[in-house]
Amino acid sequence: MADHLPYRPATGTIPTSPGVYRFRDAAGRVLYVGKAKSLRQRLSNYFAPLETLHERTRHMVTSASSVEWTVVRTEIEALHLEYTWIQEFSPPFNVRMKDDKSYPFMAVTLAEESPRVMVTRNRKIRGAKYFGPYPKVWAVNEAIELMIKVFPIRTCSPANYERAMKSGKPCFAGQIGKCGGPCSGKVSIEEHRAIVDDFVRFMESYDRRFILEFQDRMREAALDQRYEEAAQWRDRVSALENVLSKSAVVLDDSVAVDVIGLAEDELTASVQLFTVRGGRVRGVRGWVLDKEMDLDRSALVQQVLQQVYGGAADPPAAEVVLDELPDDAEALGEWLGELRGGRVTLRAPRRGAKRDILTTARVNAVEALKQYKLKRTSDYVARSDALGDLQEALGLDEAPLRIECYDISHLQGTGIVGSMVVFEDGLAKKSDYRRFNIASSTDDTDSIHQVITRRLAHLRGDDQPSAAETGAAARADAESGASTPPEAAAPASATDPEADLGVPRTRARFAYRPQLLLIDGGVPQVNAAKRALDESGVEGIAIAGIAKRLEELWLPGDDFPVILPRNSEALFLVQRLRDEAHRFAITAQRAKRRRDIGTQLADVPGLGPARTSALLRHFGSAARLRSASVEQLVEVPGVGEATARAVLEAIGRPGAEDGA
Repeated sequence: MADHLPYRPATGTIPTSPGVYRFRDAAGRVLYVGKAKSLRQRLSNYFAPLETLHERTRHMVTSASSVEWTVVRTEIEALHLEYTWIQEFSPPFNVRMKDDKSYPFMAVTLAEESPRVMVTRNRKIRGAKYFGPYPKVWAVNEAIELMIKVFPIRTCSPANYERAMKSGKPCFAGQIGKCGGPCSGKVSIEEHRAIVDDFVRFMESYDRRFILEFQDRMREAALDQRYEEAAQWRDRVSALENVLSKSAVVLDDSVAVDVIGLAEDELTASVQLFTVRGGRVRGVRGWVLDKEMDLDRSALVQQVLQQVYGGAADPPAAEVVLDELPDDAEALGEWLGELRGGRVTLRAPRRGAKRDILTTARVNAVEALKQYKLKRTSDYVARSDALGDLQEALGLDEAPLRIECYDISHLQGTGIVGSMVVFEDGLAKKSDYRRFNIASSTDDTDSIHQVITRRLAHLRGDDQPSAAETGAAARADAESGASTPPEAAAPASATDPEADLGVPRTRARFAYRPQLLLIDGGVPQVNAAKRALDESGVEGIAIAGIAKRLEELWLPGDDFPVILPRNSEALFLVQRLRDEAHRFAITAQRAKRRRDIGTQLADVPGLGPARTSALLRHFGSAARLRSASVEQLVEVPGVGEATARAVLEAIGRPGAEDGA
């Protein structure tokens, strides 16, 4: 690879003004569009030495053959032009957002002679007023059913409406009390239009003044002894209270904000938009996006806001709440203000009710990202492509149907735990997960060497250990600390062919030969694993290391890493393996810490399981418990001064006698 780009413009020819730039390939296709406060400063970052660039950025600039720019006067103009070009050219390296699902809306067809309310997923009905989106269709139907009890408007289809108006007979929905339009024969077109206006006004504001107005009419009818009419107004008040009770109040009644929660990893991001109007969550919408470039948080937030609001039918609220403000927050606020026709402010609250709803939005974004990954994992074709891509990238003789991924977790060199997670056919096989307790180690490379050595001890050349060997391996692991997850400890079935060998089922599974060992680490960790493999004498197993950048896989003895393409299914599979190994290692390491201090406390006279749990729950961690004084310990219910001193002695605290 050349260390410079032939199309790089001379630095002095790039203006320092704000502007928008485009990278094009040899065919003239626009690959990427970006904006900058200073074009010279921003473009210089792309033309840094190639080996210093992130892989995705390096891929983009080496795919391009030219760069061009347009100077503008302000950042607002740059935002407008950037958004226009992204919509026009659909550059492959820009953020591309897609709805994570198709949401249902409540729509009122205001352009019709007699507007009707209905459930729809079509956002392009001419003249319609939309409310939502709602999470489920049943939620929209429930809202409509409650609302038409208060504001009885038309619900029937156009065909039924025309038939009823021509024949003079009520439509079927009107006959059963589900339609309040002119087709029901109860109101005129003008009266119906007034009710529709009230319907829309309430849905926009959720104003409680309607309840006060209905209560006044109810009392007035009762005083005039129009009891049936009074009962109707009473029922409407009750229905309206029901509507309001089903809409969660999260902020003051006068507050209207958009809350955007964002969750991301190296490859993907998830966005959740909570629409809050009148202090109530009126709609939730979500998107997922694949990150084609290495974007910092600020650039990602900016591009998300452009795509969420740029082509939206509904304008932004006067306040948009984010967990982190982008660098150009002021310019983005002005751009959004032009879309809204009024001022828009971006805020990142650190406490209070808005921070609480922001936290909820972010939790939903995290969950949506998790569901997106699970959905992608369940795709058989995608899994097959991933294994095929990985085989090709690593030069394997066969697809790695069984992959084992290893990680090491410790707390400042203590409580060292190794994790082994297993994927077969691209899916996690949790029954085969293993943990390795490591008594002592010099560093992570030594830990990896120990773990791989102990794992390979269960393999023979014929891939099937004898009963005697399995028993010896089991005893060795019992002494050295390898453990099986609880979910893996199932008894062998009488029909299990492995049971005929006298091999416990979990041990026989442990003996299955993987095609690939993935190590969470770079060259040193990979070399340590390769050394363990060579010492074991086991052949036919490939080893690769997952570097921090994730796109890079290091093979033993190679000077340069294997680069996985950004759109490769193999990259997605490797990411899941790495994350799962890390999660499993951290969980095991924390559990070990809890067990260690729990064992120490179990020897304290008079301190049973309940008080031990109360101590750990009160202090929150073993470290805080170890640093506590006698006075702090006796604050725990059931722990006296003598017991507190015994606790300090049990956990090895010097000076326990004097209350230190």
